[in-house]
Amino acid sequence: MKKFLIFFFLMTLTAFAKPQVTTSILPTKYFIDQIAGDTIDVNVMVQKGADAHTYEPKPKQMSELEKSKLYFAIGIEFEDVWLKKFTQNYPNLVVVNTQEGIEKIPMAAHNHASHEHGEHEHDADHEKHEHADHKHDADHEKHEHCEHEHDADHEKHEHADHKHEHGEHACNCDHHDHEHKFSTLDPHIWLDPVLVKVQATNIANALIATFPENKDLYTQNLKTFLTKLDALDAFIADSFKDKKDKKFIVHHPSWGYFAKRYGLTQLAIEVAGKEPKPAMLAKLIDKLKDEKIKVVLVAPNFSQKAAKEVAKQSGASIYEIDQLPYDWEKVMREMSQILAKSFAN
Repeated sequence: MKKFLIFFFLMTLTAFAKPQVTTSILPTKYFIDQIAGDTIDVNVMVQKGADAHTYEPKPKQMSELEKSKLYFAIGIEFEDVWLKKFTQNYPNLVVVNTQEGIEKIPMAAHNHASHEHGEHEHDADHEKHEHADHKHDADHEKHEHCEHEHDADHEKHEHADHKHEHGEHACNCDHHDHEHKFSTLDPHIWLDPVLVKVQATNIANALIATFPENKDLYTQNLKTFLTKLDALDAFIADSFKDKKDKKFIVHHPSWGYFAKRYGLTQLAIEVAGKEPKPAMLAKLIDKLKDEKIKVVLVAPNFSQKAAKEVAKQSGASIYEIDQLPYDWEKVMREMSQILAKSFAN
């Protein structure tokens, strides 16, 4: 009788267990949670404080991954190696590329003491072009691993042809063949609210295709989240509206899409993923002094030694901003306010 009760209890837990999905980074978990609510559990590979560029999954995470129906990718370096391994080891795992439909920009490979990129102007038609109420018609979206279609409303974006690609071929899980290489394209798309709208639509379409019983909920939650993203975009754009000399220093050039969207110039301390040599660092410090740049940004998962030296020698203030936060909207607002206060009127 006792064994029967234990068996019955375990079967009951299994029957009521939430389905699970996995993603690479915490911001994507935040996006998934906005759409899925409490209908699924989300497993995250790169936890707080880890380096998303060079991360290697832990055995426990691989075990959790086995339970996942979907993997929401974003296009960061560690995925180049590990997604192939994931799909070989777990052939039923469907990989959803949340970056699908987004045109990536080059990663800043030089610090701007010797090579400076031009400032990108914020489009005056932004409100008309990006904030308009779009109707989301997902009839054209067919999930590669599903036999049914779904018709959730989704964002029609200038970049969008939102089709999900799924991981295919792979190799054995060898933890020793992962080598960090400096990416030529910037993977940090989650730091631009407008691009996040594309990601959110891709996420919603995949969730609806996989869990069609929750279609109405996911469709409504997507609509709500897109409205929040429009409000955030407008808030950030307004923060920089009357500002001049909109330049800032970062250690790792994570904020390229943010800078492009809002007409800012990002200057990076590191060069092609490496610490700058003393001569280059001296030139950068001189540039900060000459142009009166007041802010140096650091991230918790990168070395802060060079950044602290730059701030000390130039008289700039140093701020730590996590570019991989779960409380994503809060950090985006904080980032815009820190920079806005440092720019001249």
